[in-house]
Amino acid sequence: MIQKGPFRALFSWLRHGIGQRKDMGRLIIISNRLPFSLDKDGDKVSLRQSSGGLVSAIKSYFENTAAQRGDLTEKLWMGVADFPQEDWDQVVAAHAEEQDFGLLPVFVDKEAYDNYYNGFSNSVLWPLFHYFSNLANYENQYFDAYVQVNQQFAEQLVPLLEPGDQIWVHDYQLMLLPHLIRSKKPEATIGFFLHIPFPSYEIFRLMPTEWKKTLLHGVMGADLIGFHTYDYVQHFLQSVKMLLGVDNYFHNLQYQNRLIRIDLFPIGIDYNKFHQEANDPEVEEIRNKIRESLDDKKMIFSVDRLDYTKGLMQRLSGFEYFLERYPEWREKMVFILNIVPSRDSIPAYNDRKKMIEEKIGTINGRFSTISWQPLIYRYNHLPFKDLVALYQAADAALITPLRDGMNLVAKEYVASSLGRGVLILSEFAGAASELSEAILVNPTDTADVASSITRALAMPLYEQRNRISLMQRRLQEYDVFKWVNDFMDQLAQVKQEQLKQQVKVLDDKAVQGIRRHYQRSRNRCLLLDYDGTLVPFSRIPSEAAPDNAVKELLTRLSSDEKNHVAVISGRDISSLDRWLGTFPITLVAEHGASFRPRNGSWQQMVSVSDLWKEEIRRVMQLFVIRCAGSFIEEKTNTIAWHYRNTQGGLGFSRSRELLNTLSQLIQNTSLQVIDGNKVVEVRTAGFDKGATALKIVGEMDPDFVLCMGDDTTDEDMFKALDGEAYTIKVNNGASSAHYTILSQQQVVPLLNSLTQPVAETASHNEGASLPSTAAGTSSLTSPAAQNETL
Repeated sequence: MIQKGPFRALFSWLRHGIGQRKDMGRLIIISNRLPFSLDKDGDKVSLRQSSGGLVSAIKSYFENTAAQRGDLTEKLWMGVADFPQEDWDQVVAAHAEEQDFGLLPVFVDKEAYDNYYNGFSNSVLWPLFHYFSNLANYENQYFDAYVQVNQQFAEQLVPLLEPGDQIWVHDYQLMLLPHLIRSKKPEATIGFFLHIPFPSYEIFRLMPTEWKKTLLHGVMGADLIGFHTYDYVQHFLQSVKMLLGVDNYFHNLQYQNRLIRIDLFPIGIDYNKFHQEANDPEVEEIRNKIRESLDDKKMIFSVDRLDYTKGLMQRLSGFEYFLERYPEWREKMVFILNIVPSRDSIPAYNDRKKMIEEKIGTINGRFSTISWQPLIYRYNHLPFKDLVALYQAADAALITPLRDGMNLVAKEYVASSLGRGVLILSEFAGAASELSEAILVNPTDTADVASSITRALAMPLYEQRNRISLMQRRLQEYDVFKWVNDFMDQLAQVKQEQLKQQVKVLDDKAVQGIRRHYQRSRNRCLLLDYDGTLVPFSRIPSEAAPDNAVKELLTRLSSDEKNHVAVISGRDISSLDRWLGTFPITLVAEHGASFRPRNGSWQQMVSVSDLWKEEIRRVMQLFVIRCAGSFIEEKTNTIAWHYRNTQGGLGFSRSRELLNTLSQLIQNTSLQVIDGNKVVEVRTAGFDKGATALKIVGEMDPDFVLCMGDDTTDEDMFKALDGEAYTIKVNNGASSAHYTILSQQQVVPLLNSLTQPVAETASHNEGASLPSTAAGTSSLTSPAAQNETL
């Protein structure tokens, strides 16, 4: 019987002990710009905090020492300085000492920065990622500058890095930076967070091929990649699958032999900072003055940056239609619209500002009276206390972007509320998934916007309070401090998982330990994959019969009454019966769908109609026609499309298309798509090799378990048997298995070595070509060997 406690504990020591967590060290925040701008008034120099959700979030975290992780030794912020280096050297560096964090300024050539920021970042990525593909301007010089500036960041940062540094790269301007750092510092701990939407694959693919692949490759240099919403996560995973050929397991994926996690982290705000301002006398005074000036009129409030993604023109059209459709609200309400200046240097933004102001003039001209003006417009930065006072004074907040990564204005309004007020929010804002008690609208539907305004203004106070309290509770639970700590905790967790997955080549010392445990045991279980493990892959599946060496091995292993051998394969029943049916071993066909116990008869583990195959077969047949050399293999419970014999690039490309097509087709069904080794397979969900392996081991209660496999489907066994078995992956690559052997040709010699007496092992191994201990390979003692002393 397996001593599960010590056995599992020793595996844990082996896999985790080498990576015990140390102090976090320095936290290095990297964004496009430093979090402040320089204002000069004569000889006087002052630093003004930049606007934006990232700056507000991170600065709030840095300023609140009570909420910070205790393992931070230093906090640094790296970004482009929007002032000359002379000003930094003479003046700004002194002011920087007043900050709660160190500063690492990057000084970029003006022309390069213009092409990088106004060019690629805001004329390609920004419009494309916000679904304004018609506004994207694909200029080669923009992309060249983007690469250049990202490289400048990396070249300046890498020499400064120290062991234990945690690097957190932010946003779309620096999507290449994680890989550039990784290429110089392979062991670095890197997180990346995208603050804007990640578009669907159909939008992302519009970008030139080299660019989009380079961007994904750049981001995948990070250990943890964060997005605001579940949709953005799924869009990213889909693009990675289609363009890089990397599939995911839940939110994890393997890329270049490294585990990467992609997850959602909806950015929060400093809830208490806004909520507690209600008690500030200055805020209360400003709020009262606003309310007094309205003469009991209802107030709608909007504040947004000047950007086409914010839907300001559509918002004004919706408000105009409200005044037309619901004349009873005229002279009973006021709409205050505050636009924050943004990207004034770009002509298109100035043109948009003129359009907005003309529209405002039209609305006021149509509906104003001598004593009433429906719309009050401001174009300036709002001081914090004025902003909170306006939030609190408003009866409704109208926040209707056409597309927004999150939209913290909506959260700020809710947090500032005194228990009254209604949030009208675009369903296309990332915050809509969290703030479901808001009135959600389609910003392009003027009738919807208009009816939502009248609904908000007429909403009973008890309903306002109920909606606001539910949203406030949610925002309070996941504020900006929780957001940062959640991200950093998961980043540390990913690094621990990577240590578990470090490839450990099975060396002589580990083999000796496994062999000693094998020979000492009395009830052994050997779980073996077939194709790619016991036998090499064949161009034609029907020709993959076992050779004499495999037959002799199975005869030797199965003749030992202490052994229970199980071949767990994706093959169909007829193939396994024809090749292995005469051996007294357990056979598992189609990944667990069919099961033949040792010396027993075949049993069907699933019983479902196979009518689904017709639809799947029709789709696969189209891909056979489109991809020469591919073919369909049909089994009892599965149907597979093989592309091992196709031209490499074409077969892989078609497999990505097929995976995408099938994934969409089988939604809301009991089917599952498997991306295997040169094969795409569809099977009934509910069974896999892992569940079957656990069933066999559970019924045997053995004191020795060995599991070997080479494919994606074998990872189910490795994960299911973690801590219960020696798991060995055939061929190199990241895996959940404890050990790796580098070639299928080493499988039979390894298994033969287990049956040899100790004295014969050395001579047997001389011809076995088993992996030898070499630089960079693991020489850790096996858990079984260490278990001898327990």
